[in-house]
Amino acid sequence: MGWHREPLVGFDLETTGTEPQEARIVTAAVVEVDGRDGEPTRRRSWLANPGVLIPAQASAIHGISSERAAAHGRPVREVADEVAETLVACWRRDVPVVAYNAAFDLTLLSAELRRHRLPSLSDRLGGADIGPVVDPYTIDRAVDRYRKGKRTLEAVCVEYGVVHGGAHDAGADALAAVRVAYAIAGRHGSVAELTPAELHERQIGWYAEWAAGFQEFLRGKGTADAVIDGRWPLREPASVAG
Repeated sequence: MGWHREPLVGFDLETTGTEPQEARIVTAAVVEVDGRDGEPTRRRSWLANPGVLIPAQASAIHGISSERAAAHGRPVREVADEVAETLVACWRRDVPVVAYNAAFDLTLLSAELRRHRLPSLSDRLGGADIGPVVDPYTIDRAVDRYRKGKRTLEAVCVEYGVVHGGAHDAGADALAAVRVAYAIAGRHGSVAELTPAELHERQIGWYAEWAAGFQEFLRGKGTADAVIDGRWPLREPASVAG
């Protein structure tokens, strides 16, 4: 029985912005899903006070205002620490974590840990690399490279016949990402037959290949200094990574 018939854990963040090294956590969700029927068996969610104003454009997407976060959110340091511990507990049990566009969410979480001088994800794993991670965004882009149209979570849900419970709600996005992962494996046997560890390694290569191709495309269109970071699932600053 392949990984797509086993439990998975969905993870998603809603944030103050789109730059993962600078943005802050506003909401987070971790959803455990049964591989037999795709139904959630446990949900955890967090509302954080990010410690900065939430831009109006971000609030318009996820519905959380600065006032609500300040009044009802927990300190973001506590939220980041608990989310990290929750994910690490999954990896210790060899349960893959599913995140749509994982390089964004995991990089942002890691930046929050570093900002608040908390142990990194790797530190919590005794220095081991994080994973396995399953990123439907990266997998879909690799196995159906020439399909036209958007690759947003909502669009990919439509492509794979997954009902999305509410875009830009962290819990709904986390659950939808897991169901898309199951659906991709159901459609593409070459993905389903891999072990989680093998799939993780393939995604590292797929993401790097995409980044190099996109960078070449942008430079060919006139953006000579375009640089697309090809690291996945985590982009640490050069001073940390080196």
